Parts: sequence; C-alpha cells; structure tokens
Amino acid sequence: MKKITILGSTGSIGRNTLAIVKKHPDLFKIIGLIANKNVSIMLQQCECFSPDWVGMSDKKSADILRITLKEKKIKTQVLSGSKEICALASLEENDCIVSAIVGMAGLLPTLSAIYAGKTILLANKESLITCGDIFMRALSSNQAKIIPIDSEHNAIFQVLPPLLQNNLGKANLKKNGIKSIVLTGSGGPLYHLKKEDLPFVTPEQTCNHPNWSMGDKISVDSSTMMNKGLEYAEARWLFNASENEIDILVHPQSVIHSMVEYIDGSVLAQLSLPDMKVAISYAMAFPKRVLSGADFLNLKKFKCLNFFEPDFIQFPCLKLAIDAFSSGQSAMTVLNAANEISVSAFLNSRIRFNKIAEINSDILTSSSFPKPKSVEEIVEIDKKTRIKTEKKILSSSY
Repeated sequence: MKKITILGSTGSIGRNTLAIVKKHPDLFKIIGLIANKNVSIMLQQCECFSPDWVGMSDKKSADILRITLKEKKIKTQVLSGSKEICALASLEENDCIVSAIVGMAGLLPTLSAIYAGKTILLANKESLITCGDIFMRALSSNQAKIIPIDSEHNAIFQVLPPLLQNNLGKANLKKNGIKSIVLTGSGGPLYHLKKEDLPFVTPEQTCNHPNWSMGDKISVDSSTMMNKGLEYAEARWLFNASENEIDILVHPQSVIHSMVEYIDGSVLAQLSLPDMKVAISYAMAFPKRVLSGADFLNLKKFKCLNFFEPDFIQFPCLKLAIDAFSSGQSAMTVLNAANEISVSAFLNSRIRFNKIAEINSDILTSSSFPKPKSVEEIVEIDKKTRIKTEKKILSSSY
C-alpha cells in the first residue's frame, strides 16, 4: 500500500487524486492533505479519508478547521504555515507526494519532499520551471524520483523506454533512439477568435475550456497558451531535451496528449479522453496500471483529428515563454511571477485579456537578474517581480 500526501488536495488535481484513492482503498492510503484556505472541502476530505495530518497555509482557516474537527471527534492533526507544511511534505512515512499546488506556492514543500528522497508526482510545473537546475540536481543527489502528472508530460513518460523513465532529466534522447518530443495543446477556448476580439473576452469565457475541467488560473494560461510555454520549459528539464528536440502542435480535440518521434520513423502517442484521472492513476500506480474511473476512448466517434502550428502573433505568451527559457533561469522566474500577477488581475477584471501578454513582456524586458544560485535567490526574484508587476498594473492604463 502506497502512503500519499497531497499538496493542493482541494484543487482539481487533488480531488481527482482522492477519487482514485477512494476507488482503490487497498492500494493507497492518505497520510496528509495540504491546502490554502478551503475549509469546507478540506473538512469533507478529512471525514472521508481520515488523514493523520492536514496543513493549511492560511492560519485562520487552520484554526477554524481544527475546532470543527474536534467537535466532530475527528483525530486528524491540523498544522499551518510554510515551515509546518514543508515538514508534512517530508514525513518519513510518505511514499509519494502529489505536488498539485498551483503556482510558486508549491515550490518549497515540493523541494522539501525531494530533499527527503520521496517520489514526486508532479503537477506543479512552476516549481520546476523557476528552479530547474536546482530542482533536477536535488532529485539526483537525494535519490528522489519524479513522475509527471501534467497530461502532456505524462503522455510522453508513458511512451518512453524504461531507461529514460528511470533517468528523467539525465538521459540523452538521441542516444536512446528519440528524434523529438511533440507537445500537443488544445489551444484553449479562445483559439478560434481573431486577435482583435481578444480585448473583449471575459474571465467567464476564458475559464470555459472546451475539453478540460481545470482551475481558473490554469484555464487562463491555456487561453493565452502561456500554459503550453510553461510546459515547453518543463519538458526541456524533465526529458533533457534541446531546443531542436521539441515541437508544439495545436490539437483541438485533446485526444492525443503528446507524442514521441523515434529515429526509425515511428511515432508513439498516448491517447485518451481529456480526463486528468488517466494521467494521475498512471503516476500513482506506476509501473502498474489500475482502473482510473475515466471513460474509455471511442475513436469511432471522432471523424477527424486536427493539428496546427501555434500562432505566435495571436498568442504571444507562448513565444515569451520559449524565449525566456533560452535566456536562463532568472528570466523564467520573472516571467512566471509576472504572469501569476497579471492573470490574477484579469480574473478580478482589473485588466483586459490582451494586456496579460503585454504586461508579461514589459516586465520581462525591463528586468535583469543574475543567474540564481540558491532557492532563496529564486524566491527573492519572484518576490521583487510580483511587487514590480503589481505596481505597473496600478500605475498604468492597463
């Protein structure tokens, strides 16, 4: 039985993970659940799964939950704050950690689990994107293991040879017979719109993804295609891929989740309906497979599967991310931080949709930091960039 702690249990990935645990109580046991401040959902999860520990980032929420659990005579212990959450992520009894906290908030607890030598089921791409070199070296030196949960990277992982699966970030693709990795993306709910229509889309339109059920922030990133840019960076680190070894294709049906092209002309792809439980269950049970609860794919229902080159003019955030990765770690950290602030501003109707890319670009081009040598330096770059981005939004006509 695998003992699991979930970072971000009240979000979409966390809830899907718990659905799989509920389906297989003989295979998985929940040790800890970690969230920000959603007390009502966390209470339901405690009642259903009886974790030993719960961590809430927000102290007030932790206090409310602690009182409520005591009234209901539930023995789960409640902790709060960054240090205690990091301690939960590195508990000795954990076999694996599901890293599903959105954004930079997931960085420190994910690294704590890596330093403890755990298996990381990674959905929080930002922790790898902003901290790539340190992240990958920490994996190696602490004998930790990573299995990606993002549908695209999980799809690639599924069709890689075992040697590469067990040596992520280190093995040479070409020496293992691989010509290139092909990341696919739906293009989001706005892909069919003209560029001149983008300033007028609403947060509701942007979060109404045609295929996937995701949180608001990731839905916006999908709509700007920033998400695909961040996934590009994640793939570069995870699969030790060069710029020439990754392609990106828009695939509106979201049936082929990514592909690997081998040097003999073969292309291996992972197909399924767009349901995150497929990727999560594969990562949880690896190297075995279990019933995920997802519906099965019926290809007879699809008349065609389409693929297009991404449009960098209509969706400049994708190009921003690709270029930032080439510029180095500090540029990726700056772009990620600026994007989190600008997306939040859009979701709160403080800026128009098209201004997300404009703000991200302005902050990226006006920022200059040396290559970070520690997690502390990365956190400082992130902090300064967030302040700068917020000031720019407040003091401009965005």
